[in-house]
Amino acid sequence: MLDLNRLKALHAVHVYGSVGAAADALMVTPSAVSQQIAKLERETGAKLMERNGRGVRLTDAAGLLAEHAERILALVETAEADFEALRGEVVGRLNAAAFPTASRGLMPAALVELRKHHPDLWVQLHERDPERVVRDVARGELDLGVIQDWLNRPMAIPDGLSRATLLDDIADVAIPADHPLAGRKELELAQLHGERWISGSPGTVCHDWLVFTLRSASIEPVIACMAEEYPTQLALVAAGLGCAIVPRLGRDCVPDGVSLVPLRPRQSRRIYAIWRSDAARRPAIRAMVEALAEASRTQANAWAVS
Repeated sequence: MLDLNRLKALHAVHVYGSVGAAADALMVTPSAVSQQIAKLERETGAKLMERNGRGVRLTDAAGLLAEHAERILALVETAEADFEALRGEVVGRLNAAAFPTASRGLMPAALVELRKHHPDLWVQLHERDPERVVRDVARGELDLGVIQDWLNRPMAIPDGLSRATLLDDIADVAIPADHPLAGRKELELAQLHGERWISGSPGTVCHDWLVFTLRSASIEPVIACMAEEYPTQLALVAAGLGCAIVPRLGRDCVPDGVSLVPLRPRQSRRIYAIWRSDAARRPAIRAMVEALAEASRTQANAWAVS
């Protein structure tokens, strides 16, 4: 009889392309993955990996078995979800991930709520970029993810995933406090033509969105500084090094020297929870989504009275 953990190791190598990447995804050592596949070779009597230059590659037999493993692992997940749903208990382990500002702004309150009401549920939190969260949830590495996209540039969600909207996060423009436009009730992006900008690194959701949005306003962006975290971007704005567009969830403490001005038309990103549709019946998934929704409502209410 084929061992599920060994099939999972083979499937991870098939999906991620190498033993090392599979080990990272499974949070084990590369030698542990190699050992599992060696045992699977003895079980099946077939060669599953062979040398390929400095690395290894899967054989045709391994590719065939990995395709069956994907279906088997999906059936096991469905069976586990059905069984948990039948018991109706919020128990077990949940692997979750969120992008950085949601990890800081939503996850602490949600995890405290879960611990209070469901002490037998163990949630392991990872911090990852939205694109990777989508990929890892779809592949089964994560049970649930929190992602974001911008309303003027939505992110495609693969088939087989479900999602729930948690929060609309409005973004304002941050400009130095001594800027001639500081203190206005609102600004249009066109009024910031010729300014220097502060953004994340190329290839990140927020950098690519900023470039897209500025070009949509006929502004060719001049990126003066790149920083991944919004508090760092705000510090750079306070130093007079440029402007930034910062969502409200990303600005815990606004330093002196920064003026925040609403934009017209309003710029906003939407924050979602996503999970595999086959696992939707798991009480743990439902409990996590409910806790995130409650944390989001609390945050929205705090913005409303500030």
